[in-house]
Amino acid sequence: MSETQRLERDVAHLVPLAQRGDAAAREALLARCHPTVYRWALIQVGDADEAEDVAQEALVRLDAGLAGFAGKSQFATWLYRVTRNVALEAGRRAARALRLRTALARRPDDDPVMADPADGVHGETVSALVRALLDDLPPRQREVFYLADLEELAPVEIAERLGLEPATVRVHLLRARRTLRARILTEHPGIAEDHSP
Repeated sequence: MSETQRLERDVAHLVPLAQRGDAAAREALLARCHPTVYRWALIQVGDADEAEDVAQEALVRLDAGLAGFAGKSQFATWLYRVTRNVALEAGRRAARALRLRTALARRPDDDPVMADPADGVHGETVSALVRALLDDLPPRQREVFYLADLEELAPVEIAERLGLEPATVRVHLLRARRTLRARILTEHPGIAEDHSP
């Protein structure tokens, strides 16, 4: 059972109670949703502190918008969209702030040093390496890969959650897997040899 399925099962009785104003059900719903929302936020933003901020804002929006949840889609699908929207807004704010800081700090003689994100991965498992390389994927591919291979959702479920066609989801997933495999083989050929049958 995937995390999304567990969430759906665990909150099924809480959602209608919370919608009717049951304070205890509301608190239980928010508490149960927090770990999942945090993990979704982390895959979106890639930073633990920022993910916590996104999760808190998503839960505030969940609380405020719960009365509007009509049950036309799964609760987890609706909550994922709320979390994703908050993460996208946070990303836009962070990008604007970074551009401003960079513009203010830039000097003509600056020589930026780019750190290799793959440094220090010696001894990690392939799974941990894939998670580390996820940040280098385009956002849509990263999101689809996470939902398919880590959350174990079917392309049809992912398509519904993201508002895409299933065929589009499959294309993004294929591209993400190819990119990750190529990066692993190029940067860590020893891992491919260690894990060959």
